[in-house]
Amino acid sequence: MLDLSFGANTPLRMSITTQRTLTPMASSSPTQDSMDQQKPQQTQRLQIYSNSNNGVTPFWREKYEREAKRYWDVFYKRHQDKFFKDRHYLDKEWGDYFSGGGRKVILEVGCGAGNTIFPVIASYPDAFVYACDFSPRAIELVKTHEDFKESRVRAFVADLTDDDLCKEILPSSVDIVTMIFMLSAVSPEKMPLVLQNVRKIIKPNGYVLFRDYATGDLAQERFSGKDQKISDNFYVRGDGTRAYYFSNEFLTNLFKENGFAVEKLHVYCKQVENRSRELIMNRRWVQAVFRFTEDLNSSSSNEAEGNRVGSDSISPETKQNSSNGSLIDSAIDLSEGVAFDMFGVLPSSEYEIIEIKLRGWNFKIRVLSKEHQHTCKSTGLMLWESARLMASVLAENADIVTGKRVLELGSGCGGICSMVAAKHADLVFATDGDALALDLLAKNVTSNLKPPMLTKLTTKRLEWGNNDHIEAIKEENKLGFDVIIGTDVTYIPGAILPLFATARELITSGESNKYGNVPVLIICHIFRRVDEPSLLSAASQFGFRLADKWPAGVPNELSQSIISKWFSGNGLMNDLPSTALNILLFRLE
Repeated sequence: MLDLSFGANTPLRMSITTQRTLTPMASSSPTQDSMDQQKPQQTQRLQIYSNSNNGVTPFWREKYEREAKRYWDVFYKRHQDKFFKDRHYLDKEWGDYFSGGGRKVILEVGCGAGNTIFPVIASYPDAFVYACDFSPRAIELVKTHEDFKESRVRAFVADLTDDDLCKEILPSSVDIVTMIFMLSAVSPEKMPLVLQNVRKIIKPNGYVLFRDYATGDLAQERFSGKDQKISDNFYVRGDGTRAYYFSNEFLTNLFKENGFAVEKLHVYCKQVENRSRELIMNRRWVQAVFRFTEDLNSSSSNEAEGNRVGSDSISPETKQNSSNGSLIDSAIDLSEGVAFDMFGVLPSSEYEIIEIKLRGWNFKIRVLSKEHQHTCKSTGLMLWESARLMASVLAENADIVTGKRVLELGSGCGGICSMVAAKHADLVFATDGDALALDLLAKNVTSNLKPPMLTKLTTKRLEWGNNDHIEAIKEENKLGFDVIIGTDVTYIPGAILPLFATARELITSGESNKYGNVPVLIICHIFRRVDEPSLLSAASQFGFRLADKWPAGVPNELSQSIISKWFSGNGLMNDLPSTALNILLFRLE
């Protein structure tokens, strides 16, 4: 049995056993057959993606660093001031530092939308706050906040790894610097630059109040299973923003080497339960107080010394949320959306609706938003140019599918080819191997089609080479399919053989159907990792021969090209989504 259990659009492992059900048409030599019979049966593994976490490539690592400001600007454009909670716990945790000793001058580093600023000025009427962020949009959110007053807050754009704080603030004039979930967004090699910049404007014996992610946090565990690692404890999120996870040792050394003594340092662990989703979330963060001093040989407080010895000091806490599943935890500082994101569940804000207008059709398709696509391995959550072209071809050439049974392999979440085909076909199956893409596909179909077209279209799970999936489709359509369509399904070299094997199992016999047309397999794609000779070789193993191709055509074939007629007199050539697109038309031998 050939069991290639993976989706057309999903990088899952596929395994091959030596028992054969889906058999290539090309036979081997007798000598080879006898040799194969003498070999013991073995189970081989062919993986589309390696299990090992290779991490972010140098190209993307440099891009994330170079465009860090832009990624955060896009973040605040999307979320405005709704992402982080206002930090009303500041008075409880650090009230002794903010009060007493006269008016305090405070610098909030990485102020974001002002979730620290406005609770502070509300609790301490005499305080004056400098607020900086390298996202211009974040600073604009602060300045347009209803509680913003220039007499209490001065907000400005600054990249503390590059811009001199003394251009905005007098040297040695700040009592307290707050760094709350800010330093983790800076690459670790540039963190010393931030602290050296802060040293210029903080008073002797001034304090840095610090809170940020700790190693072992649930989000870090989630990242460890994906190719999102930039360096040790440093990861990129789906939206391009980055996060570092601090250990006690790293944090202590970082501040000590840059002129700060440790006053207090704790690692907190809080367990948050979401009962409705049956999720247990173990969150870890580090909270510390550092004092600027020129004499680091002096001993810190006993509490600080105790916290710095040995392994991370952990203060365990437990919190259960309300039964409706919301995650309300001001101490963790995060919104509900990011908590769900830790578990790989895409919240609605990570999707966007794109409008597709083609040849009299108007689709509204929900896909993964562009800012999350570069770290998402499921290509089925996006809409590719080949699907747009093939859907246009079907819309202009109804005879391709009229009265026929149509199967789309690797539909992804869009399914626009299947929806166009449903207008004239007898029945249509839109399939994909990725569960998330398939769920989104079903929703897109339901929201874009109405009966009778809707009743003719079935969405179905189909991992190429998965015999259970193939047999389930055969049960629903015992006659096989007259037309099989695949758009951008040749991206992964290891998936090509299972693709043709699956098509061979589900295509109808080579006899002409009631319209006098023989069954065909149509692939619309851009040649990327698999070249044409390799593709044709794989096709031939399962009894498919190339009958026509576009744009070049097949030499020595019939004088009249099949595919070129699809582009005749309808203007399709004038609005190609990409000039690199190709169409291959296969028939059975």
